[in-house]
Amino acid sequence: MALDKTDIKILNILQENGRITNTKLAAEIGISPPAMLERVKRLEASGVIKKYLALLDREKTGFGLMAIIIISLSLHQISSLQQVKERLTILEEVLECYQLTGDVDFMLKVAVKDMPSYTAFINDKLSSIPGIQNIRTSFVLDTLKSTTKLLVKAE
Repeated sequence: MALDKTDIKILNILQENGRITNTKLAAEIGISPPAMLERVKRLEASGVIKKYLALLDREKTGFGLMAIIIISLSLHQISSLQQVKERLTILEEVLECYQLTGDVDFMLKVAVKDMPSYTAFINDKLSSIPGIQNIRTSFVLDTLKSTTKLLVKAE
């Protein structure tokens, strides 16, 4: 779907404030509310806007420990790649999961309450997935930047 300048303005505003009213959004962009509603519905229907949600403060909600986990699979178990993907994506502690190129296979961003919760996650959940050969963890000391905003520009 090709995005025009108005679509780009809409997307950038909605990324900052997904709760803005249609009327306020229309006034800010400079088009009528019915035209704005039509544009937003089109962006939603095309999948450009996937969903609206609330971003929670991880620490204020009790998830004091965040880890980046690197996973390598066993070459002998590569036939179970799809099963590994399915198992990784259903784990509640996993916030993000990426399949990578290079010498590692997956990177996970995991949030847990504390070290005992992390230990239980590794021992009871992650280590039980067939095909995983190596698990390496780095704990996040400080978050310097965390955003979901994409820099949408006119081409």
